[in-house]
Amino acid sequence: MSSRCVTSTTSLPSWSRLLAGGALLLYVFWVVSPFAWVVLSSFKADAAILREPLAPPGWADLDGAAYARAWQAGQLGTCLLNSAVIAAISVFLILWLGSMAAYALARYHHPWAGLVRMLFLGGLMLPAQLAMVPLFFELRALGLLESRTGLVLVYVANGLPFAIFILTAFFRDLPRSLHEAAVMDGCSEAAVFWRVMLPLARPGLITVAIFQFIGLWKEYFFAFMLVGGGDGEARTLPLALADLAIAAQYRGDQGMLFAGLVIVTIPMLAVYLLLQGHLVRGIAAGAVKG
Repeated sequence: MSSRCVTSTTSLPSWSRLLAGGALLLYVFWVVSPFAWVVLSSFKADAAILREPLAPPGWADLDGAAYARAWQAGQLGTCLLNSAVIAAISVFLILWLGSMAAYALARYHHPWAGLVRMLFLGGLMLPAQLAMVPLFFELRALGLLESRTGLVLVYVANGLPFAIFILTAFFRDLPRSLHEAAVMDGCSEAAVFWRVMLPLARPGLITVAIFQFIGLWKEYFFAFMLVGGGDGEARTLPLALADLAIAAQYRGDQGMLFAGLVIVTIPMLAVYLLLQGHLVRGIAAGAVKG
């Protein structure tokens, strides 16, 4: 009887599998085709883009000079370095501070723990844009406007609620016997956290890191409001891409804009492809723990 139940629940009709496969193929085409069109258009001359926008470039129309124009006009070298430094430092601080806060909320009982947890959840529910005006004046008073330090502080504060929400579930379900065994072996509370508990939460840490990196790499609103009027020392790639869009509109150089889009997207896509296995495992583990 059990074998019949397993067979009936696991086997699907052929038409259901075909329908599911067709839906997935359509979704893949819907997602991949715009980026593929951007990549192909970045190698076409402007005349070919206007003449046949949806056609792939022919050998006579191939033109890779758009990448050089985009790199120079948008100052993408400096902006790429700024984005990499800001994203790396922000993700590191989010993981460092978020893991310690999540561990304290998950493993220790405190009368104010519920209130603190609700405050962090409020950071997920309320749009961060509502705090833009007081945040602007606060950073101006501290002299952190148009600086990478100010942008990092804003990104860390904005990313901590999500990190704490995800990591709390991982730390809460870790066996208490591991903590007790480590304490009996002579480990301090700090040693238990860094040497035992934190490595076990690696799937959650990688999941948070991927989501935060992708979000920070393409973040535009805070960068525009806090750095957009600067002299370029802290400008990030989304700001440079916006400048390229304006320049392409006035110059009629659409290939330059497409090349800038490809340059901005490649690092984010590479990080995702490199860590996608960890991301799937982290989401699956979080779903089981939740």
